[in-house]
Amino acid sequence: QVQLVESGGGLVQTGGSLRLSCVASGSIFAINIMGWYRQAPGKQRELVAAIGSGDSSNYADSVKGRFTISRDNAKNTVYLQMNSLKPEDTAVYYCSAEIRSSPRLSYSRAWGQGTQVTVSA
Repeated sequence: QVQLVESGGGLVQTGGSLRLSCVASGSIFAINIMGWYRQAPGKQRELVAAIGSGDSSNYADSVKGRFTISRDNAKNTVYLQMNSLKPEDTAVYYCSAEIRSSPRLSYSRAWGQGTQVTVSA
């Protein structure tokens, strides 16, 4: 079994920073794309940022220039550095990853439990 656990969320004022971490554990043979999604009340879950195995990345227009995604393959960890936070960034942030549990299996999508990020004015 594979588990993704996020950490680093919390309450911060407008203009502040937070760094989210997501660690994958369990039966892991390989990890391809890793990413961060967020969902605010009354809104659909949206992609915030994603990073490939070769470190290529993409971001939602709303966070470009403010957020940075990175990964440490040796630690099976993906990070999201969030700077210049705005109230509009308030949401539950979810980690996701495409993971192969063994050479016999194909990639499948895994999700974390989510971590709350709240930005106050």
